[in-house]
Amino acid sequence: MQVYTSQIFCSFFPHKNDNAIVQIIHIIFWAVSGLLTGSNLKKPTCVSMEKVGEFAMLPSVRVCCLLEHSIRRGRDMAISKSSFKIILGSSSMARRRILSEMGYEFSILTADIDEKSIRKDTPEELVMALAEAKADAIIERLQAGPQLAEDSCPTLLVTADTVVVYKGVVREKPSSKEEARKFIKDYSGSHGAVVGSVFVTNLATGTKKGEWERAEVYFHDIPDEVIDNLIEEGITLNVAGGLMLEHPLTFPFVEAVIGDTDTVMGLSKPLTEKLMAQVL
Repeated sequence: MQVYTSQIFCSFFPHKNDNAIVQIIHIIFWAVSGLLTGSNLKKPTCVSMEKVGEFAMLPSVRVCCLLEHSIRRGRDMAISKSSFKIILGSSSMARRRILSEMGYEFSILTADIDEKSIRKDTPEELVMALAEAKADAIIERLQAGPQLAEDSCPTLLVTADTVVVYKGVVREKPSSKEEARKFIKDYSGSHGAVVGSVFVTNLATGTKKGEWERAEVYFHDIPDEVIDNLIEEGITLNVAGGLMLEHPLTFPFVEAVIGDTDTVMGLSKPLTEKLMAQVL
């Protein structure tokens, strides 16, 4: 099994020896050196789960080893943030937070579409179709209203969609508290996959680009009282698969995330910036 160092989430790994520490320090040193020198990153960007498991930690300490694609992002995307405007086509608070963390200012428009009416054969096709449908709905709304003001800066519309896949079955937002409870109980002591898409449209040129990413989330056993509290809050009804990784009640029971944690939370930072660069 490989854990990609774009974002490794390390949790409660036992102390074995210092080999993994040396390896992780080497990766960090190599990455920072690449950032300072501007050289391309040629080293492998993944380490084995066994090596990560050797990272020494106290039992009560959880460490997030965040070797994000931001290193590559800062070098590859030599585009001034002031050279374009952004519309985020989502009501998701997590996506708003992620885009803000990326250093962007943006306005928000939401798409009024019937997501259940759009069905595809695979989760990857589904999230791509939904993200594009959201973009189309927002563009139609913009065209029906006042025209976008003439501006030297192009406007980029960012839409996204996320589903959870558990034992081969696609899970979207729970339809009830009972379904949300079942979803979360299934994850307890088990794992699921998150498939997330990002779709970027240049409203000035009509150029569109979209891609998807996948991440795996592994959970410790989640106590029933924690599940009860999550259900009572009602927030699980608003997220794909009832899975809200960043929630303070959920986070302590996440064993590992294999892939980009921002993909799990709804918007991959490196993928978003890659697509922005492609449509400009």
